[in-house]
Amino acid sequence: MSPDRLSNLTIVVVDDNSDVRRYVGAFLGHSGANVAVAENAIEGLEAVKTYRPNLVLSDISMPGRDGFGLLIDIRALGPDAGGSVPVIAMTALVTHFDRARILEAGFQAILPKPFTPETLVKTILTVLND
Repeated sequence: MSPDRLSNLTIVVVDDNSDVRRYVGAFLGHSGANVAVAENAIEGLEAVKTYRPNLVLSDISMPGRDGFGLLIDIRALGPDAGGSVPVIAMTALVTHFDRARILEAGFQAILPKPFTPETLVKTILTVLND
């Protein structure tokens, strides 16, 4: 894969784990994306409003407002304010029940942690090309 395979994309990464934010953000940036990182749902919503991204990567389990709450808040913005942006759930320990619940909530895909850079890019491109 070419190093600029995500060029011209703006991606918001929301995760309470600083290592995840740092590594995913750096990888996406090196892959050509413009990246904004947020450590919680409140910051994530503000980043969506500010940057109007092409995609959001959100952890599900975060203190305070979780990824489900963030998705609800994003959708409440409405399409003209960025509320229709695709959102990928990043999460660990995904059971069959969890998968169904996450997809029924309106996430476009699930990225089980830990994931490889190749899986990350493939998931992003699949969601954006659907």
